[in-house]
Amino acid sequence: MVTVLFLCTGNSSRSIIAEALLAHKGQGRFRALSAGSFPSGTVNPQALAVLTAHNIPTTSLHSKSWDVYAQTPIDIVITVCDAAAGESCPLFPDKPLKAHWGVPDPKTTADFEAVYAAMTARIDALLVLGTPRPQDIDWQNAFKRL
Repeated sequence: MVTVLFLCTGNSSRSIIAEALLAHKGQGRFRALSAGSFPSGTVNPQALAVLTAHNIPTTSLHSKSWDVYAQTPIDIVITVCDAAAGESCPLFPDKPLKAHWGVPDPKTTADFEAVYAAMTARIDALLVLGTPRPQDIDWQNAFKRL
């Protein structure tokens, strides 16, 4: 199983939506996590509302620091906001692959549906790459297509 950590500064919207989508769509193949460099401590209610509107479970979602996963083996770290992409991430065990999916902040655009759609397209593309033997995938080159 491939463990993917989505990072955003506040861990309240974009990374939460990405975590929920991958957890739901990638069951059995991917383990989805999310965290923030400066977590807000709460999940944005509009992020929860857009997930609920699309029948994506939200019960386990909460805002947390990336420090929670400092000792967790992570295969892929994906930043979803430009601020988090520019920060120095903690050193995770096993030197995970890093990628950046820049998505506009829905708190400033007021368009949570657009964030959901952008994350869905990228998660769906990531799922196409997955195989029963994820260690056989050249993830570095695969991410160039997402």
